[in-house]
Amino acid sequence: MSQSVARALDLLGLVARGVRTLDALAEELGVHKSTVLRLLQTLESRGFAGHDAAHRYHVGPTVFALASDALDGVDVRAASGTILRELAAATGQTVHLATYQDGVVTYIDKVDARQGLRMYSRIGLPAPLHATAVGKVLLGGLEPAERERVVADLDLPAFTARTHVTPSSLLVDVAISAERGWAEDHEEHETFMNCIGAPVRGPDGRIAAAVSISVPNVVLPHDGVLALLPALLDATHRISAELGATTSALPTSAPSKSAPTKGTP
Repeated sequence: MSQSVARALDLLGLVARGVRTLDALAEELGVHKSTVLRLLQTLESRGFAGHDAAHRYHVGPTVFALASDALDGVDVRAASGTILRELAAATGQTVHLATYQDGVVTYIDKVDARQGLRMYSRIGLPAPLHATAVGKVLLGGLEPAERERVVADLDLPAFTARTHVTPSSLLVDVAISAERGWAEDHEEHETFMNCIGAPVRGPDGRIAAAVSISVPNVVLPHDGVLALLPALLDATHRISAELGATTSALPTSAPSKSAPTKGTP
């Protein structure tokens, strides 16, 4: 990759993460302001960046158009749209669709809850592999050796007292989740939020994506969230069928008695 292209991509990434001023961008890139300005002018001419009257930079409309086109090209997103919205309407809760690639789980669709509380998550943002239901579901779809390699390379920050902070405890949870056919985030990412997730399978039977339902404690207690499992599993079964999965065994909706205690991950 040429140095100019690499710098332009790094610059666009900084702008997307909220670095707004010419001085700050030059400092982050470690280059002169004139170099940054020249790159920004090129990005602006193609619609990848823009600036306001105070010369604070932001991503441009071309970035959003490309992201939308890319997401629309993901078959699972197209196949699941109507079903995700039906699931959100039936449960009244926030629903996510996520996929895995190269060690990163990304939200590719989201339907907000009917109630006023809104989650920070956004389409296109990554989800923590070790502290989300979708992350555990998608880890469970990897071959055991690959799963162990990915987990061994993870940073495992403790978001709450329930977060898995060791590879061994995370691998046990993922294995149990894969066996029973669904996973949960029991206050592991945020202390006030519970989440359940289940796999979507493609034509080859492999996990192509994960769907989750996320509910704040003030809306439903943990047991109430688990009671939404039948609706979640029905939705993922239907999406799998839309994708052409020939065998989509619908797991039990009852919580596993062997599930690990999240207070001691």
